Amino acid sequence: MRIVVAPDKFKGSLEASGVAEALAAGITAVDPAAEVLTLPVADGGEGTLEAALGAGFFPWPLTVTGPTGEPAPAEFAVRGPTAVVEMALASGLAALPVDTDGDPVLDAAGATSLGTGEMIRAALDASATRVVLGVGGSACTDGGAGLLVGLGARLLDDQGEELPRGGAALARLDRVDLSGLDPRACSAEFVLAADVDNPLIGPRGAAAVFGPQKGASSELVAELDAALEVFRDRLAETLGPVVLEAAQAPGAGAAGGVGFAALAVLGATRRPGIEVVLEFVGLADRVVGADLVVTGEGSFDEQSLGGKTPMGVAAVARAAGVPVVAVCGRTTLGEQVRQDAGFVRTYALADLELDPQVSMREAERLLEQVGAQLARDLPDLLDPLHKAQIN
Repeated sequence: MRIVVAPDKFKGSLEASGVAEALAAGITAVDPAAEVLTLPVADGGEGTLEAALGAGFFPWPLTVTGPTGEPAPAEFAVRGPTAVVEMALASGLAALPVDTDGDPVLDAAGATSLGTGEMIRAALDASATRVVLGVGGSACTDGGAGLLVGLGARLLDDQGEELPRGGAALARLDRVDLSGLDPRACSAEFVLAADVDNPLIGPRGAAAVFGPQKGASSELVAELDAALEVFRDRLAETLGPVVLEAAQAPGAGAAGGVGFAALAVLGATRRPGIEVVLEFVGLADRVVGADLVVTGEGSFDEQSLGGKTPMGVAAVARAAGVPVVAVCGRTTLGEQVRQDAGFVRTYALADLELDPQVSMREAERLLEQVGAQLARDLPDLLDPLHKAQIN
């Protein structure tokens, strides 16, 4: 019996590798002869680096400028000519300083994506010619201005002085100087791993949709949106109409507008995050010959059906003719919806533990129980044709 376990993280509880290992432990406790391949994955946002490392990429630790200007530890991954950069590690909410209660100190006006640009430059120093930029969980709304500065650009006011960090300062932008932009950034291939399809500005833009979760009031949202418009226009004066097109392109509003900078200046190609991750972890090859695929995430809900990890893994499994089950902390989807989505069964930790706090705290133990139950249920999970092939 060969089982591929390819889950995403259970946010706030366990990383994807921990989820996979707990499920595998439960399966092998019941069936020691089972061959279980653990393959932690992600949808292009947080957890993308972990997925890359699990797929054989090499870690490259470094210190960059965090979202509020303080030094922050970060890491990217390299394999051959490809580097995987997870923006959240350098410029994400998790990289913000915390208060005495342990809560992040939000800085919607001043947070910068500078550290992400520094990571990209370090990846280019490591001889990468292809950069996968995983976005999500960002703390900034600076349109990727900081990212460009990290690659050598200069953002100048009408006195020729460089602007301070953050999206709000872009309101005073007079000129974008790209003469010092790292030439390797212009020749490298960039892949923007993003499911977000928002444009840069407007009612569906980076500030309006994502600003509030970064601490922006309604007044600051309007200020940031106007500042991003200034950034767009000044960059268009430098690079031409392609910038205006990029600002409207799906994904431009991703990660506080980092998607815009990637599309407009780096010539990035936007692809669904889960598609990119499953490609570099080689899931399609790994499921060939498997008897069952197990995937999942913390909350299996309507958003999951829109291209999150479970759906991406399920699509690959179905293409290989392998049945797939989902494991989650909780689900809001009806049984028929889950079956129509291609899952032969769904296991939720909420069925074992009603208290969500306990469930999150003891997820590892509960996942081992689910893995054990899954192993006992195997005869019922495999379709008749697949059973015949095994026998």
